[in-house]
Amino acid sequence: MSKLYWMYFIHNEWKFYIAATESGLCYVGSPDKSYEEMEVWVKKRFPKYEFVESDEALTSYTNEIKEYLDGLRREFTFPTDLKGTTFQLATWDALRKIPYGEKKSYSQIAELINNPTAIRAVGTAIGANPVLITIPCHRVIGKNGTLTGYRGGLEMKEKLLKLETGEA
Repeated sequence: MSKLYWMYFIHNEWKFYIAATESGLCYVGSPDKSYEEMEVWVKKRFPKYEFVESDEALTSYTNEIKEYLDGLRREFTFPTDLKGTTFQLATWDALRKIPYGEKKSYSQIAELINNPTAIRAVGTAIGANPVLITIPCHRVIGKNGTLTGYRGGLEMKEKLLKLETGEA
């Protein structure tokens, strides 16, 4: 049976669950959410995996996430193991192309994936992003410049945007 490694990540004021398979990071949770949120999400996408709690197995991921949260890293180099539709994967790939410290609107992301009328679908795909922070869905804002929905909550989104613009 394949293994899925997980841990409760705590760094300064940041606290959330993360999980990875042997192929890469597959889940970064919302701040202060329960283990059950992660468990339900992961079991749905990785049903035949054995859960193994292991901070050590996730060290390469946590080191980079800590560096990012400390303002010392602008992009991530570790692999991800993402399960999603073709449309979701294309949307998440487009999010990775938003430069550090910049923002894009949902309509700009729809254009990036060559589907300019799929703005609502883009929003839904962004909301399903399984690896918060590392696939930077926090960099997507409303067309009028307002902060809009974020699985991690608007407070987390605002903190991440301020971190990237040096306002943190």
